[in-house]
Amino acid sequence: MGKTLLTASLLFALRRQGVRALAMKPFCSGGWQDVDLLQSVQGPEPKRELIAPYYFPEPLAPFVATMHRKRRHIRLEGVKKGIEKMARRCERLLVEGAGGVLVPLGHDFAVADLVGALACDVVVVAPNKLGVINHTRLTVEALRARGVTRILVVLMEQPRKDPSARTNAKILKKLVECRVEMFPYLGPRAHGIGAVKQSFKKLKKVLARIGDPDSFCAHSSGLESGATKRLSERRNNRRPEAALGWGAGMGKRRSRIGRCI
Repeated sequence: MGKTLLTASLLFALRRQGVRALAMKPFCSGGWQDVDLLQSVQGPEPKRELIAPYYFPEPLAPFVATMHRKRRHIRLEGVKKGIEKMARRCERLLVEGAGGVLVPLGHDFAVADLVGALACDVVVVAPNKLGVINHTRLTVEALRARGVTRILVVLMEQPRKDPSARTNAKILKKLVECRVEMFPYLGPRAHGIGAVKQSFKKLKKVLARIGDPDSFCAHSSGLESGATKRLSERRNNRRPEAALGWGAGMGKRRSRIGRCI
């Protein structure tokens, strides 16, 4: 889908602006490639074991992987504290997610529950193709049901566009009442730091919009006031921001823990 490419590109853009930004992918499975890309942008520190504290060699959902390996239980509060600890090391923290928002991370919580526990904006990342309207609406509804109100949708262009690709963004903008941005397809080899650097000029404007707090639409006035108040308090206290990204289910969010992708 390109979540890691989007995260790495936004990280590169922030650091080019002089922002002390870091990125992490708390849950990573099936290989270190995504973490290696993030490190290629931000450097060898923090070490990859800190960037991805819950790593599993098997390409499985985290909760399923713990069952296979009989590892300790993963608890929501422990994951949240780890992200907040990383956020204190920087001004902006981008946190890429794993799988869809209902992917189980522990025996009693999913990705959406973790996002709901973090006071940050969310970027929902989805492929611009047939089926994305349904998937994105389900994702946004799951997030809003957990009190998440500030959401931005990013559609990743595909190598081959189907007929729906021309209208998906327009329809989603009306149905989910969120801003929708388009991230261009950068080619089949756009997976490394070289592609991130070479594409920066092409992506500069869209990355600036994604990184702009005003791009995130607050939905549902009752929930919005609390979320907005917390965000304002964090800015006033100059607390570092973080971002989360959530995979095939999509996502990115922002606040003191500033942004979820």
